[in-house]
Amino acid sequence: MYSPFGEGGPGGRAAPPITLLDGGMGQELIHRAGDQPTPLWATRVMIDHPGMVQAVHDDYFAAGASLATTNTYALHHDRFLKFGLDHRFLDFYEAALSEAEAARAKHGRGLLAGSMGPLVASYRPETLPPHAEAVAKYAEVAAIMAPRVDLLIGETVASLAHARALIEGAKQGAPDTPLWLSVTVEDRDGTLLRSGETLADLAPLLEGVDAVLANCSAPEAMDQAMPVLGSFGRPFGAYANGFQLITSDFLKDNATVDALTNRPELTPERYADFALGWVGQGATLVGGCCETGPAHIAELARRLRAAGHTIR
Repeated sequence: MYSPFGEGGPGGRAAPPITLLDGGMGQELIHRAGDQPTPLWATRVMIDHPGMVQAVHDDYFAAGASLATTNTYALHHDRFLKFGLDHRFLDFYEAALSEAEAARAKHGRGLLAGSMGPLVASYRPETLPPHAEAVAKYAEVAAIMAPRVDLLIGETVASLAHARALIEGAKQGAPDTPLWLSVTVEDRDGTLLRSGETLADLAPLLEGVDAVLANCSAPEAMDQAMPVLGSFGRPFGAYANGFQLITSDFLKDNATVDALTNRPELTPERYADFALGWVGQGATLVGGCCETGPAHIAELARRLRAAGHTIR
């Protein structure tokens, strides 16, 4: 089984090897395409701009990323049904997986991480479907991706109920595929999930989870989350976003990302400062989320190597 610690294990290393995740996909695609954002986020890009997803993966691998996170975050039936596209459900998975595979083949290295985003909406734990329904939906997408990825990553998990359903579904649909769980925490208190529940209360739910991370939250909140994630006895880390705040307008039905504002001061250098701080707290899995791009990953790779870490 893949281990982010490598063969030597986590103990006793002054500069442990780091798995460098890629940066944001959805925002990067919106910036490159120049299209008006829609509630389907980056999904329509694979219809309107074929090959652009692969180009983003290419740039992250070139920047030094260890893996490509597939553009499957929002590929859920509930998203497609609203826009009459559910008949193309499997087509979108094929496109996303193929473009990630092509990027890896071009670079001759790297892992593929199959992304499983929230059902219905991000940052809104109250929209999670009933447990059995959520489990079935996660099992379906896990089974689709498992034969073609190295690991599955449940992203932007906002509540304990969400974590429970995603883990059960992933293990039901892909019992032999490594699973990483990535939660989203409160921007002003990284010890709390977006639901307001305590991050530490994830502990009894993590059987079968190979690594635990936090994503799509303010980098300052990740500083607070690291000690809690580190207490779970698994490889851990973070990939933060570059938004000023998750606004109330973004928490409405069918919201689009133009309701959010980026942080111009979060340069690649400043972001790397934050990420090296997480590594200093024991994180071995770091990367970027929304509003971070290849330049952020390249700077992070440079800084990690300068600090004596190997990237694997």
